[in-house]
Amino acid sequence: MDFVRPELIPDPTVRRLSLYLRQLEQLQKNAQLTVNSKQLGGSLGLTDAQVRKDLAYFGTFGHPGVGYNVLELISRIKRILGTDKAWNVVLVGVGYLGKALLSYAGFAAKGMQLVAAFDSDPEKVGQVLSGHEVLPMTHIAEIINRHECRLAILTVPADVAQDVATDLVHAGIRGILNFSPTSLTVPPTVAVQAVDVALQLEQLTFQVSLNSMTRSGVRHP
Repeated sequence: MDFVRPELIPDPTVRRLSLYLRQLEQLQKNAQLTVNSKQLGGSLGLTDAQVRKDLAYFGTFGHPGVGYNVLELISRIKRILGTDKAWNVVLVGVGYLGKALLSYAGFAAKGMQLVAAFDSDPEKVGQVLSGHEVLPMTHIAEIINRHECRLAILTVPADVAQDVATDLVHAGIRGILNFSPTSLTVPPTVAVQAVDVALQLEQLTFQVSLNSMTRSGVRHP
């Protein structure tokens, strides 16, 4: 690939790539062929300079006087994010959240294929949920190896999350989407993305409270 070393790319830039991709895919649905950095940034509340700076980490994009070809930019961003190829994914923990994720249809559109679901509860093992039979934890290594899985979704209670994550890493998983409300300790070769709903809600209530105080003329401490 034609971009700088991954460790030099800011995390916010990578997150914005996903936003650019989502917006570009909407433009594609609307049959729009080209877009410039001002249009792309403005639709997301970003400046055109920010868009150009983000893309510059990954090479040269666009055409002078024309802007970006929508289909071409979609293809290149997908290649950068790795969603231009198929990824087999396992899910561990089929509580309420795990069941909801098993039924989520959006994974396939991003090149993700859920190939197996696991749980330690004997009453859940053997159930078929959204077309997936819930397997016992003892089958994790076998399934990961058979399907060459490198990604896992973790939706287990906090008190067992670290042990399960360790087992996943030993079985060959190299990326974990962690919905469990706890931090995980993994080798530097393993990527973890935490999804903490409570934390996000706290950030949201802070913003709402701050906006309310600003409108009422109350200074925030």
